[in-house]
Amino acid sequence: MFGMIKNSLFGGTELTEYKLLSSETKEGINYEVRRYDGAKYASVCSEGRSFDQAASECVKRLLMYTGGSNDRGEGMGMTAPVAITVFTRDDGAMSRKFVVGLRLPSRYQNKPPTPTDSSIKIEDRSGMTVYSLQFGGFAGECEFRMEASRLTRILGETAPYQRKQYFCCSYDSPIKPYGRRNEVWFIQEEP
Repeated sequence: MFGMIKNSLFGGTELTEYKLLSSETKEGINYEVRRYDGAKYASVCSEGRSFDQAASECVKRLLMYTGGSNDRGEGMGMTAPVAITVFTRDDGAMSRKFVVGLRLPSRYQNKPPTPTDSSIKIEDRSGMTVYSLQFGGFAGECEFRMEASRLTRILGETAPYQRKQYFCCSYDSPIKPYGRRNEVWFIQEEP
């Protein structure tokens, strides 16, 4: 537990790099189109819980892993954002299945430590292009749903993005009181 706290409070946070393809404004709302390279992620799947319950439980597991609950007992440092994959129902609402993912720090991409928690999986995620909408404040299910609706509205019906899933991303520790950064990412369909 101490390793997790030390890692999240005193370790540096490595931001996931991306290439900015464009910055757009529509209806007074700014969004970006970005390209992310493929990378290894630690992830935990949750089913049957609310978004907020799944996020809280799964993020704690991932912080324990990066804080030293791994076969090397090594604190790895933090990366941002924590990306929660939301799967949608046919009506566009959130289902009760979520995958919470954290990109492994660069120095662990080739040979990541093995998690001691069997619910944590190490996965290779492909590169992707996303539509990204940024917003501030403390974000939970309600805020992410509202921002996803805004992004859906401004992109319109013809934009080429996946409609069965999207990402809810948080960049900050829960103890950061202000200047918080959150984003909703829609995955652009590849041509």
